[in-house]
Amino acid sequence: MCISVFLWRAHPVYPFLLLLNRDEYHSRPTEPLAWWEGGEILGGRDGLAGGTWLACSRDGRLAFLSNVREVQSLPQAKTRGDLPVLFLKSKKSPVEFAKEVLKEADQYNGFNLIVADLRSQTMAYVTNREKEDEKLVIDVLPGIHVLTNARLDSPWPKAQRLRDNFKELVSEYGNGEYPIKEMVEKLMTNAIKDEEISPLSQEYYSSSIFVDGDNNPLGHFGTTSTSAVSMKTNGEVSFYEKHLENGQWKEHTINYVIEDRN
Repeated sequence: MCISVFLWRAHPVYPFLLLLNRDEYHSRPTEPLAWWEGGEILGGRDGLAGGTWLACSRDGRLAFLSNVREVQSLPQAKTRGDLPVLFLKSKKSPVEFAKEVLKEADQYNGFNLIVADLRSQTMAYVTNREKEDEKLVIDVLPGIHVLTNARLDSPWPKAQRLRDNFKELVSEYGNGEYPIKEMVEKLMTNAIKDEEISPLSQEYYSSSIFVDGDNNPLGHFGTTSTSAVSMKTNGEVSFYEKHLENGQWKEHTINYVIEDRN
């Protein structure tokens, strides 16, 4: 389970602002926020499969994804965490890359992928799970969007809570600079669960924005990191991460300016 909320091309200071919680088994090896691939890619990294859930590049490309919640999965599927890396290394536009991904979509378990070129301010969403009357690839329009483990902007209760709370903060802060870490604390640590779900159900534990964990046969599962990525109109990118390491929360911020390599 993962959840993210982002503001896209709807603010005079921040053309892009993303807040994202990653939910994972606490025992899964994970590398924290850092530059990798020779200093070209910035993000956290899955220490088991080698991919990522969120990363960006020096030339202003960015990608993040969530898994689609499913009962069955492919036993020999390709690693979904490779998809953001493939986009960051690609020269294709977001829509072109998204359409290219669909050619091999059946080789992956269910995913939702957002790919963006922050310099040209173009963004696309792609999923490999069909739904009636909805396209697999779409251009992401300006505004506030929420991504969970269903399609983009699906009205899940916790997605609606996050959208509403984010919208309220955006209205409160206005058109100036945002206190990003304050937003993270106010929005992404919310552990309120959906009381309409039985506490005996597995769904109950994952019905909050911040999943405070439950023990199951596969181990302790919950939110293991929170990220905030913003880009200002001057091309300055700020990547903040708070991650769980050996039972302790650690935080780190890396700032850089997008390079024009044309």
